Amino acid sequence: MTAVKPVNLVASINDGLRTEMRLDERVIAFGEDIGVNGGVFRATTGLQQEFGPSRCFDTPLAESAAVGGALGMAVAGLRPVVEIQFSGFIWTAFNQIVNHVARIRTRTQGAFTAPLVIRMPYGGGVRALEHHSESMEAILAHVPGIKVVIPSTPHDAKGLLIAAIRDPDPVIFMEPKRVYQAPRQQIPEGDFVIPLGTARVAVPGSDLTIVSYGAQMKEAIAAARRLQDEASVEVIDLRTIYPPDLTAVVESVRRTGRLLVVHEGPRSYGVGAELTAAVAEQAFLHLEAPPARLTGSDIVVPLPRHERHYLIDVADVVGAARRLLSY
Repeated sequence: MTAVKPVNLVASINDGLRTEMRLDERVIAFGEDIGVNGGVFRATTGLQQEFGPSRCFDTPLAESAAVGGALGMAVAGLRPVVEIQFSGFIWTAFNQIVNHVARIRTRTQGAFTAPLVIRMPYGGGVRALEHHSESMEAILAHVPGIKVVIPSTPHDAKGLLIAAIRDPDPVIFMEPKRVYQAPRQQIPEGDFVIPLGTARVAVPGSDLTIVSYGAQMKEAIAAARRLQDEASVEVIDLRTIYPPDLTAVVESVRRTGRLLVVHEGPRSYGVGAELTAAVAEQAFLHLEAPPARLTGSDIVVPLPRHERHYLIDVADVVGAARRLLSY
């Protein structure tokens, strides 16, 4: 594989869709404003022009109908990729996701599956309006039968998206819009897959394990670099929220003895709670300090004027890491 010119994350999503649509005629993309306009973030720019309105088209403002339609298409043999314009709008389709999309394999005893992808931008950091900035990955990951994926880099976004489209079961693909435009990164040209359920060691280390994902990886990596004269910090990008790569996390903590999970979503019943519980169960005798979480607050994400008070910054991660290292 040869590398193409550096691209940002949203362009990588576009490249992943285009690559798989060229390789597999069963792949179709649809959602609100994604056809003619190429989506509000331009993730589908040019797809309708290349593949025509039968394979890339706009839908009405009806998320439940879009997801329900995707389920029917998937059962009939297509590989639909449906976009929810903003993650806060997914709840009108929650009935379809929980009661039908996630259950079709079990309901039919394996006779039918739902090989579909639900894409959506999520998270804060762009001073958006209400219903645009939530991080609800833990809610979605709690639904049996659903896989949840969150890339943090352009390289991973393409490989994970193609893997999601090829998966025999439904995948919710959450795109951190705070890093849609930066940083740019070389991505492989053409067919390229990163298996779902595999984490990535972004920064190797030996004294503390920080696990994060999505846009929050930026602060996690920056904190590790800021601490490099004090400690050796390993940073793991979880990438797949469910099923998580617990093997990678547990093996890292067994080496470092300390765990800090950093994520933007609310604290209670979140991804951090799941990972710290797993580490307590599987690596308890290796711990030098109690596993810790640094998360968003248990509140609705504030509107733009106060959003900065909700988001985690590098200083927050450094402070939490130092408390663990000095325990």
